[in-house]
Amino acid sequence: MLNIGGLHEGVVIDHIKAGGAMEIYRYLNLEKIDSSVAIIKNAKSNKMGKKDIIKIEGPITVDLDILAVLDSNITLNFIENDKIVKKGHPILPAKVTNVIKCKNPRCVTSSPTERGLPHTFKLTDAHNRIYRCIYCEQKFK
Repeated sequence: MLNIGGLHEGVVIDHIKAGGAMEIYRYLNLEKIDSSVAIIKNAKSNKMGKKDIIKIEGPITVDLDILAVLDSNITLNFIENDKIVKKGHPILPAKVTNVIKCKNPRCVTSSPTERGLPHTFKLTDAHNRIYRCIYCEQKFK
């Protein structure tokens, strides 16, 4: 049995779809923070079969709500003094920029002359988790 120590203070990102931890690591730019980060891949889960987990030690200033866009099953556990003080799911942000990319080849964000244009999506249907490009209305899947 794999044993990764508990956290005195930090965040545990749990119930990540198996294989999705590295994508989340990159989106959150965790390589740039000066904290210990543990990635557990393919952990056994009664609910999911297999799952990934990320443990981040210490206080972080990253916007974790962006995770709701990437994986709807994620659970966030906030740890203080060796105890979970808050547990919940990230909330879908109304707008996301440079997290997901527009796949429409005719979108202005795909134009070679507009290379630096940010990929910005707005939440148009929270119930069905649908985001649309603000430039061309392309639905993100």
